[in-house]
Amino acid sequence: MPARVKLLLASSNADKLREYRAMAAGRALDLDLLPRFAELPPFPEDAPTFAENAAGKALHFSEYHGSRGSALTEEIILADDSGLVVPALGGAPGVHSARYAGPHASDAERIEKLLGELRGMTGEARRARFVCVVAAARLGQMLAVLSDSAEGIITNERRGKGGFGYDPVFYFPTHGKTFAELSHAEKNEASHRGKAFRKLLANISFSENPALHLR
Repeated sequence: MPARVKLLLASSNADKLREYRAMAAGRALDLDLLPRFAELPPFPEDAPTFAENAAGKALHFSEYHGSRGSALTEEIILADDSGLVVPALGGAPGVHSARYAGPHASDAERIEKLLGELRGMTGEARRARFVCVVAAARLGQMLAVLSDSAEGIITNERRGKGGFGYDPVFYFPTHGKTFAELSHAEKNEASHRGKAFRKLLANISFSENPALHLR
Protein backbone atom coordinates (compact mmCIF):
# COMPACT_ATOMS: atom_id res chain seq x y z
CA MET A 1 0.00 0.00 0.00
CA PRO A 2 1.55 3.37 -1.00
CA ALA A 3 2.68 5.77 1.69
CA ARG A 4 0.50 8.83 2.07
CA VAL A 5 1.85 12.27 1.25
CA LYS A 6 0.87 15.27 3.38
CA LEU A 7 0.48 18.66 1.69
CA LEU A 8 -0.32 21.88 3.56
CA LEU A 9 -1.85 24.61 1.45
CA ALA A 10 -0.41 28.07 2.18
CA SER A 11 -3.79 29.77 2.13
CA SER A 12 -6.87 30.46 4.22
CA ASN A 13 -9.15 29.98 1.19
CA ALA A 14 -11.50 27.08 1.94
CA ASP A 15 -12.89 27.13 -1.62
CA LYS A 16 -9.39 26.62 -3.00
CA LEU A 17 -8.75 23.75 -0.57
CA ARG A 18 -12.03 22.13 -1.63
CA GLU A 19 -10.93 22.25 -5.27
CA TYR A 20 -7.52 20.77 -4.51
CA ARG A 21 -9.04 17.97 -2.43
CA ALA A 22 -11.47 17.11 -5.23
CA MET A 23 -8.62 17.00 -7.74
CA ALA A 24 -6.58 14.73 -5.45
CA ALA A 25 -9.45 12.30 -4.84
CA GLY A 26 -8.32 8.69 -5.04
CA ARG A 27 -4.67 9.59 -4.46
CA ALA A 28 -2.63 8.76 -1.38
CA LEU A 29 -2.66 12.42 -0.39
CA ASP A 30 -3.82 14.35 2.66
CA LEU A 31 -4.47 18.03 2.00
CA ASP A 32 -5.14 20.66 4.66
CA LEU A 33 -4.81 24.40 5.09
CA LEU A 34 -1.62 25.53 6.79
CA PRO A 35 -2.65 25.89 10.47
CA ARG A 36 -3.10 29.46 11.75
CA PHE A 37 -2.20 30.80 8.32
CA ALA A 38 -3.80 34.21 8.97
CA GLU A 39 -1.67 34.64 12.12
CA LEU A 40 1.67 33.99 10.40
CA PRO A 41 3.94 36.70 8.94
CA PRO A 42 2.61 37.09 5.39
CA PHE A 43 4.56 36.72 2.19
CA PRO A 44 4.14 40.00 0.25
CA GLU A 45 3.44 38.44 -3.20
CA ASP A 46 4.72 41.62 -4.85
CA ALA A 47 6.88 39.97 -7.53
CA PRO A 48 6.06 40.71 -11.19
CA THR A 49 5.34 37.09 -12.15
CA PHE A 50 3.04 34.33 -10.91
CA ALA A 51 5.98 31.91 -10.70
CA GLU A 52 8.04 34.16 -8.42
CA ASN A 53 5.08 34.72 -6.12
CA ALA A 54 4.14 31.03 -5.89
CA ALA A 55 7.72 29.85 -5.36
CA GLY A 56 8.47 32.62 -2.89
CA LYS A 57 5.36 31.86 -0.86
CA ALA A 58 6.11 28.13 -0.72
CA LEU A 59 9.67 28.77 0.43
CA HIS A 60 8.62 31.47 2.91
CA PHE A 61 6.26 29.21 4.84
CA SER A 62 8.33 26.04 4.48
CA GLU A 63 11.35 27.66 6.12
CA TYR A 64 9.51 29.85 8.63
CA HIS A 65 10.69 29.36 12.20
CA GLY A 66 8.57 30.31 15.18
CA SER A 67 9.62 32.04 18.39
CA ARG A 68 11.09 28.80 19.76
CA GLY A 69 13.39 28.44 16.76
CA SER A 70 11.83 25.28 15.37
CA ALA A 71 10.41 24.99 11.88
CA LEU A 72 6.68 25.65 11.58
CA THR A 73 6.23 22.28 9.86
CA GLU A 74 8.23 19.52 8.25
CA GLU A 75 5.43 18.75 5.80
CA ILE A 76 5.42 19.80 2.15
CA ILE A 77 4.03 23.30 1.65
CA LEU A 78 1.86 23.78 -1.42
CA ALA A 79 1.46 27.35 -2.65
CA ASP A 80 0.01 28.84 -5.78
CA ASP A 81 -0.40 32.16 -7.48
CA SER A 82 -3.06 32.56 -10.08
CA GLY A 83 -4.92 35.28 -11.85
CA LEU A 84 -6.67 36.57 -14.92
CA VAL A 85 -4.66 37.95 -17.82
CA VAL A 86 -6.40 40.16 -20.41
CA PRO A 87 -4.01 41.10 -23.26
CA ALA A 88 -6.17 44.06 -24.33
CA LEU A 89 -5.61 45.54 -20.86
CA GLY A 90 -1.86 45.11 -21.06
CA GLY A 91 -2.03 41.83 -19.13
CA ALA A 92 -4.12 43.23 -16.26
CA PRO A 93 -5.36 42.26 -13.76
CA GLY A 94 -2.48 39.73 -13.85
CA VAL A 95 -0.58 39.24 -10.61
CA HIS A 96 -2.80 41.94 -9.07
CA SER A 97 -6.01 39.98 -9.74
CA ALA A 98 -6.91 39.66 -6.06
CA ARG A 99 -6.21 43.36 -5.43
CA TYR A 100 -7.48 44.74 -8.74
CA ALA A 101 -10.16 46.94 -7.17
CA GLY A 102 -8.28 47.57 -3.93
CA PRO A 103 -6.90 45.35 -1.14
CA HIS A 104 -10.26 44.85 0.56
CA ALA A 105 -12.53 44.73 -2.50
CA SER A 106 -15.06 41.94 -2.95
CA ASP A 107 -15.24 39.58 -5.93
CA ALA A 108 -18.21 41.59 -7.18
CA GLU A 109 -16.24 44.83 -7.02
CA ARG A 110 -13.30 43.32 -8.89
CA ILE A 111 -15.61 42.02 -11.61
CA GLU A 112 -17.32 45.40 -11.86
CA LYS A 113 -13.99 47.12 -12.42
CA LEU A 114 -12.95 44.56 -15.04
CA LEU A 115 -16.20 44.93 -16.98
CA GLY A 116 -15.86 48.70 -16.79
CA GLU A 117 -12.35 48.57 -18.27
CA LEU A 118 -13.61 46.39 -21.13
CA ARG A 119 -16.77 48.39 -21.79
CA GLY A 120 -17.20 48.94 -25.54
CA MET A 121 -14.60 46.32 -26.46
CA THR A 122 -15.68 43.34 -28.57
CA GLY A 123 -14.28 40.26 -30.26
CA GLU A 124 -10.59 39.54 -29.76
CA ALA A 125 -10.27 42.41 -27.29
CA ARG A 126 -12.24 40.36 -24.77
CA ARG A 127 -9.94 37.33 -25.01
CA ALA A 128 -8.47 36.32 -21.65
CA ARG A 129 -6.71 33.48 -19.93
CA PHE A 130 -6.51 32.23 -16.38
CA VAL A 131 -2.96 31.36 -15.30
CA CYS A 132 -1.91 29.27 -12.32
CA VAL A 133 1.54 28.40 -11.00
CA VAL A 134 1.81 25.81 -8.23
CA ALA A 135 4.93 25.38 -6.14
CA ALA A 136 5.93 22.80 -3.55
CA ALA A 137 8.67 23.25 -0.95
CA ARG A 138 9.83 21.50 2.19
CA LEU A 139 12.07 22.94 4.92
CA GLY A 140 13.27 25.72 2.64
CA GLN A 141 14.01 23.44 -0.30
CA MET A 142 12.12 24.00 -3.55
CA LEU A 143 10.71 20.74 -4.88
CA ALA A 144 8.65 21.75 -7.91
CA VAL A 145 7.26 24.78 -9.77
CA LEU A 146 4.67 24.03 -12.45
CA SER A 147 2.18 26.10 -14.43
CA ASP A 148 -0.75 25.92 -16.83
CA SER A 149 -3.54 28.10 -18.20
CA ALA A 150 -7.10 28.12 -19.50
CA GLU A 151 -8.20 30.24 -22.47
CA GLY A 152 -11.52 32.05 -22.52
CA ILE A 153 -13.51 35.21 -23.22
CA ILE A 154 -14.77 37.86 -20.80
CA THR A 155 -18.55 38.14 -20.97
CA ASN A 156 -20.55 41.36 -20.74
CA GLU A 157 -22.35 40.27 -17.58
CA ARG A 158 -22.15 37.70 -14.80
CA ARG A 159 -23.39 34.19 -15.53
CA GLY A 160 -23.68 31.33 -13.05
CA LYS A 161 -23.54 31.04 -9.28
CA GLY A 162 -20.66 28.62 -8.77
CA GLY A 163 -16.93 29.16 -8.46
CA PHE A 164 -15.35 32.30 -7.07
CA GLY A 165 -13.26 35.26 -8.19
CA TYR A 166 -13.71 36.11 -11.87
CA ASP A 167 -15.43 32.79 -12.69
CA PRO A 168 -18.87 34.36 -13.45
CA VAL A 169 -17.47 36.41 -16.35
CA PHE A 170 -14.92 33.92 -17.75
CA TYR A 171 -16.60 32.14 -20.66
CA PHE A 172 -15.03 28.82 -21.61
CA PRO A 173 -15.83 28.17 -25.32
CA THR A 174 -15.12 24.44 -25.19
CA HIS A 175 -18.03 23.92 -22.77
CA GLY A 176 -20.17 26.88 -23.83
CA LYS A 177 -20.38 28.08 -20.22
CA THR A 178 -18.68 30.44 -17.80
CA PHE A 179 -16.53 28.85 -15.11
CA ALA A 180 -19.29 29.74 -12.64
CA GLU A 181 -21.76 27.63 -14.66
CA LEU A 182 -19.55 24.53 -14.74
CA SER A 183 -19.99 21.68 -12.30
CA HIS A 184 -17.16 21.16 -9.81
CA ALA A 185 -15.92 18.20 -11.83
CA GLU A 186 -16.02 20.12 -15.12
CA LYS A 187 -14.17 23.08 -13.68
CA ASN A 188 -11.48 20.98 -12.04
CA GLU A 189 -10.87 19.21 -15.34
CA ALA A 190 -10.68 22.40 -17.43
CA SER A 191 -9.26 25.00 -15.08
CA HIS A 192 -5.77 26.44 -14.95
CA ARG A 193 -5.44 25.30 -11.33
CA GLY A 194 -6.61 21.80 -12.14
CA LYS A 195 -4.16 21.36 -14.98
CA ALA A 196 -1.22 22.78 -13.02
CA PHE A 197 -2.02 20.65 -9.97
CA ARG A 198 -2.28 17.48 -12.05
CA LYS A 199 1.23 18.20 -13.33
CA LEU A 200 2.38 18.33 -9.72
CA LEU A 201 0.60 15.07 -8.89
CA ALA A 202 2.34 13.42 -11.84
CA ASN A 203 5.68 14.40 -10.31
CA ILE A 204 5.08 13.11 -6.79
CA SER A 205 6.98 9.91 -6.14
CA PHE A 206 5.10 7.66 -3.71
CA SER A 207 8.23 6.16 -2.24
CA GLU A 208 8.99 4.98 1.29
CA ASN A 209 9.83 8.61 2.15
CA PRO A 210 7.47 10.51 -0.17
CA ALA A 211 8.01 13.92 1.40
CA LEU A 212 11.59 13.92 0.12
CA HIS A 213 11.05 12.57 -3.37
CA LEU A 214 9.57 14.58 -6.22
CA ARG A 215 10.57 13.39 -9.64
